[in-house]
Amino acid sequence: MRKSLEALYDAAGYLAAFFMVGLLAMVLASVAGRLAGFQLRGSDAYAGYCMAAASFLALAHTLKRGEHIRVTLFLERFERRFKRALDLWSHLAGTFFCAVLAYYSARLVWQSLVFNDISQGNDATPLWIPQIAMAAGSLVLFVAMVDDLMLLIRRRSYRTKAVDELKAVE
Repeated sequence: MRKSLEALYDAAGYLAAFFMVGLLAMVLASVAGRLAGFQLRGSDAYAGYCMAAASFLALAHTLKRGEHIRVTLFLERFERRFKRALDLWSHLAGTFFCAVLAYYSARLVWQSLVFNDISQGNDATPLWIPQIAMAAGSLVLFVAMVDDLMLLIRRRSYRTKAVDELKAVE
């Protein structure tokens, strides 16, 4: 199961990187078009879609690599038992909010598909297409939060090779 979850997080990270390259390509194409004297229609919209996709798809990968910002200064002030209770509470709250985000992101995709919602720009893209990345990223983040919560309940820690290498460098 652990290998499957790691593969899911890595796949989301690779997709995020793919959309980052897509963002770069759209911006470069837009700049090159302006320099050459023509306008590449929809490039700004597609750059925005790529940015949103990269952001949402990278969330779970970033969380599992320990790169999300955590405010541990507050937690370190408490004794071990109370600290664990606060950590459990924060994981439960985070899991709840990720579930809500995943649900409403998927619902937005479904509504855009049902209502045939299209973008307002010249490209007239069906909005459910770029919204899929947001829903997928939110769902993978929810899975990662549930994974973290289960590890915390079982009193195990999630250690990846990347985290171990980072600790060795420090």
